[in-house]
Amino acid sequence: MSVYDGDQISPLAAHAHYTGTLGHLSIGVMGVYVRECAELELPVCPDPDPFPEHAVIDFSDLGRKAIERKAKQLRARAEQHDWLHRESLTG
Repeated sequence: MSVYDGDQISPLAAHAHYTGTLGHLSIGVMGVYVRECAELELPVCPDPDPFPEHAVIDFSDLGRKAIERKAKQLRARAEQHDWLHRESLTG
């Protein structure tokens, strides 16, 4: 998973950067809001060192079980929002 700041880059551009510039495989982009992370007591911080739009959801103060639980909650919230960008599976 990679975290991009949606105020700085569109889902399409984030996907293009992740797959084209960074060379990773991805079928699309899903997202969560900073407020959703805050509700789970997960700080979100800019991390422009690798690239300007990069951000971090900080799980560092949590144990393995808590990380797994909160990650599942974030995934469920992202799935509720549905895809922000999805590659065509045809072609």
